[in-house]
Amino acid sequence: MIEVVLENRCGGCGDCVDACPSDVLRLGAGGKVVIAAQADCQTCFLCELYCPADALFVWPEVERIAGITAAQALASGQVGAFRRDHGWDEHAATHTNQHWRMGAIFERARLQAIELAAARTARPEEGRSS
Repeated sequence: MIEVVLENRCGGCGDCVDACPSDVLRLGAGGKVVIAAQADCQTCFLCELYCPADALFVWPEVERIAGITAAQALASGQVGAFRRDHGWDEHAATHTNQHWRMGAIFERARLQAIELAAARTARPEEGRSS
């Protein structure tokens, strides 16, 4: 699940916002990315992958928020590891990009997110009298 935005690294390009299939991120008032809907995160790591500044940290826990701070994320040594290990951008010369293999998984996650959103919309509001 997306845990933290390293604000001092974020350049406000919005690439992570565009990449997120669940609209978890948005550009905040200061032009930096903010986590808008953390519980909706699918833990797909696309935001990390598309962030050229390594300003995002996704923890592999899918079911709950771990509460990781920026300091803990940096201390883990894993900030930017997803992009590096998938051979994106400056890492292309040292790592083979095999991310295309994830296409079917991402499509399944996208369809599940659409189904969940439709189910939430279809539910009648609790406490509403008819």
